Amino acid sequence: MAEAIDYYFTVISPNVYLGHETLMEIARRHGLQVNFRPVTLGKLWEQSGSVPLPQRSAMRQRYRFVELQRHAELRKVKLNLKPAFFPVNPTTADLSAAAIVLGGGDPDGFIFAACRAVWAEEKNISDEDVVAELLTATGHDAEAVLAAAGGEDAANAVAANSEAASAADAIGVPAYVYKGETFWGQDKLELLENMIVSGREAYHAI
Repeated sequence: MAEAIDYYFTVISPNVYLGHETLMEIARRHGLQVNFRPVTLGKLWEQSGSVPLPQRSAMRQRYRFVELQRHAELRKVKLNLKPAFFPVNPTTADLSAAAIVLGGGDPDGFIFAACRAVWAEEKNISDEDVVAELLTATGHDAEAVLAAAGGEDAANAVAANSEAASAADAIGVPAYVYKGETFWGQDKLELLENMIVSGREAYHAI
């Protein structure tokens, strides 16, 4: 079995959007499997001490805008800094990603499409019809996926992912865990690839 990267995410995150395609390129380049693990971001924040955007200082909010522009340029990804539908509830889309995984499918294209819908296309992903359109456009059976997304298995998977992310010290999303080492933030993708290339052992807290 190929070595794997555990990928913790929610489609509402601009940094998940900015890093998604780069992560997938790294995984393909090195023959690594990606384990797609959608989480409930609030559960991680409860553990890490992070707070929702409106509760952050004005200084941190201003700096966030600068960082997003830098990384959108670096990753060559279109990004609206103030999308029409943000904040927005990502639950249906995240549960749909979990349902695709549980059904043995590949959620890669759907995840990126859902992120892009928020951050580049001014679409409301809390609307089930919008999620259905995105599922269909990325090759999935929208009716079947949405039915599974509403079930206990998908909800339990997201809850388990959230617990696993907290246990791995994933402060927020995106977080990538490789050989037991956690990389928080899409700006750490180059560090992740450096570890893969070097073959070094994982670093741990002391």
